[in-house]
Amino acid sequence: MHIHILGICGTFMGGLAALAREAGHTVTGCDAGVYPPMSEQLRALGIKLIEGYGVDQLQIKPDLFVVGNVVSRARLADGTPRYPLMEAILDTGAPYTSGPQWLSEHVLRSRHVLAVAGTHGKTTTASMLAWVLDQAGLAPGFLIGGVPLDFGISARLGGHATGHERPLFVIEADEYDTAFFDKRSKFVHYRPRTAVLNNLEFDHADIFDDLGQIERQFHHLLRTVPRQGRVIINDLEESLARVLNLGLWSERCGFGGAVSDFTTEGDGSGFQVRRRGQPVGAVRWALSGTHNQLNALAAIAAAEHVGVAPAAACAALSDFRNVRRRMEVRGSVPRANGVAITVYDDFAHHPTAIRTTVDGLRQQLDTMGRTTDRILAVFEPRSNTMKLGAMKSQLPWALEHADLAFCHTAGLDWDAAAALAPMGERARVANTLDALVQQIGQAVQAGDHVVCMSNGSFGGIHELLLKKFQIS
Repeated sequence: MHIHILGICGTFMGGLAALAREAGHTVTGCDAGVYPPMSEQLRALGIKLIEGYGVDQLQIKPDLFVVGNVVSRARLADGTPRYPLMEAILDTGAPYTSGPQWLSEHVLRSRHVLAVAGTHGKTTTASMLAWVLDQAGLAPGFLIGGVPLDFGISARLGGHATGHERPLFVIEADEYDTAFFDKRSKFVHYRPRTAVLNNLEFDHADIFDDLGQIERQFHHLLRTVPRQGRVIINDLEESLARVLNLGLWSERCGFGGAVSDFTTEGDGSGFQVRRRGQPVGAVRWALSGTHNQLNALAAIAAAEHVGVAPAAACAALSDFRNVRRRMEVRGSVPRANGVAITVYDDFAHHPTAIRTTVDGLRQQLDTMGRTTDRILAVFEPRSNTMKLGAMKSQLPWALEHADLAFCHTAGLDWDAAAALAPMGERARVANTLDALVQQIGQAVQAGDHVVCMSNGSFGGIHELLLKKFQIS
């Protein structure tokens, strides 16, 4: 089959393209501003990429057009279509489908799908789960919205492990909408037999009006899990309790609560895992934060459902190296006194994720006895939800444990300085990247930890800061 993918450079669609190519399909695709790193990865696989959405791409005559959710029926100011190729597909009756639908029909249908859903932690937890299964010799396939350091790729088909009726496939299960012609959440297409519900907060203000609408989508996911399946739920989340109260037809396995099936004891670089009160293993790693302990419990519970003993899962997690852009150290610059300034890159963009990232680093530093080290939080409100200002009032809370906060305000139509006013002199804003770098350069001190948080490239601020620190 020859498929032509619209919006191929997105994380999900690029991973789908890699899976299709690995499965032997002919794959081509287009995007606006064909951009690395996904463009480089796809070209390395022999996938031809086309810039833009021109009508002439109809002449490629693929068997099927696969449409990413970046594509819409929107029009430009002069009235012309933003995506003329899509209009031509509709006009001519050419066959098309969504990315999640294609994945469901051509990859997932014959597999035991382990789906990881939640507002936060999907990528990290899915990466943990894939690593645990891989170390257990189960050869899982996966499609993850990031690059696990232990694999170096975001997607693979995987194999068929001995003793399992179906090949295993781990997928990051996103609640965002499927396509302009299918407004259901992506994850309802995946039909998991093991479903992780990690947490649930309001997000995606561009497509959901309130938390209740998202809870309804999560319940649609539960309706697809078979009776022999397992639903793994964070018992600390009231929103998930409401989802379960709408109906559950599968085995329930809880984690995180005082009386959950899976709990932890200990903090810092090591913790013990208990199953219904009994110790079953221990994890020692370099990851920070209670949130990562919860992610680990979810992965352990999911792996147990396909036959991996918790002790083996704990051993594998002790070697887990995390995911790119999850508190990834981008570099450090020593000062004259020998104490370095460290620059991190993190994907956090929702207020809760920002707070979790900052608090996790603070906890790690306190455990190491470095209680006087400062944390400088640098962030841009780039997600659709944050651009709309739907959660601006939560920013002072999110940044409570940062010593200083720096916000890049370009493109916002709300007043970031006013939103951050409760932080007083601890918060600064800048409308340009150069001004932001200058502000940080003037404030930074030896021993500081500069955490750059965005769901985009942030204009390469990490390298700009490292260069600034080296010459100042």
